[in-house]
Amino acid sequence: MTLSRRRFAGLCMGLAATIAAPTVWIPSARAHGPFVQPPLPYDTTALAPAIGSRTVELHYGIHHAGYYRNLNALIDGTELAGLSLEEIVVASRGNPDLRGVFNNAGQAWNHDIYWAELTPGGPPAPTDRLAALIDESFGDLDAFKEAFTAAAGRVFGSGWCWLVQTEAGLEIRGTSNAENPVGSGATTLMGIDVWEHAYYLDYENRRGDHVRAVLDTLINWDFVADQLS
Repeated sequence: MTLSRRRFAGLCMGLAATIAAPTVWIPSARAHGPFVQPPLPYDTTALAPAIGSRTVELHYGIHHAGYYRNLNALIDGTELAGLSLEEIVVASRGNPDLRGVFNNAGQAWNHDIYWAELTPGGPPAPTDRLAALIDESFGDLDAFKEAFTAAAGRVFGSGWCWLVQTEAGLEIRGTSNAENPVGSGATTLMGIDVWEHAYYLDYENRRGDHVRAVLDTLINWDFVADQLS
C-alpha cells in the first residue's frame, strides 16, 4: 500500500488537535513502526480462574500478536510507519482505504491497555481520587460494576467496554470491533475485551460472567488510577 504525500497530508490534517492528551501509558518497545508487541507482564496461568491459561495463550499469542504483525506489513514503506500507534489510529479511522490499518492498529492499542490493566491478586478496590470519582459518577463501586457489566452486554457482536474520564467525570462507553476512545477527547482509564475470543473458552456465551469476574478479581486499580488526567 502506497500513500501519496497529498493524500497522507489530508489524512493527518488536524492530527495534533484531534488526539486526546494525555494518552494512556502503554509499555511499548518503539514509539513508531515497525511496532513490537509488549511482553505479557505475567505468566499465561496467572489470571486463572477468571481467565484461563489457554485463553491467554490464544488471545495474546495469536490474536494480539497477529494485529501487530498485520499492522507492520500494512504500513511498511508508507508514511504511516513514522507515526505513533495512537496517531495511526486517528489518521486511519473512518477512511475506507485504510480500514485494515485502522482495525489492526486499533486492536493492537486496545490489547496493550487490556493486558497492562490486569494483575493477579491486585488491589481489591480503587482508593483515593479514583474511588471518589467512581462514587461521584456511579454511586459506589458495586453500582459501577453493575453499570459496566450491563454496558458490556449491550455491545452488539464483537467490541470493547471502556471506562473513560471526561471534563464532566467518569463515563462508560461501549465500542464495536476495533474502535476505542483514542482521539475522542476523553482519557482512557481501562477497557475490557468482549470479543468472543476473550471469554468463550472459559464462559461460552456468558459474557456478563466474564466481565464481572475480571472486574471483581483482576483489575489493577492502581494502574487505572495512574491514567487519570
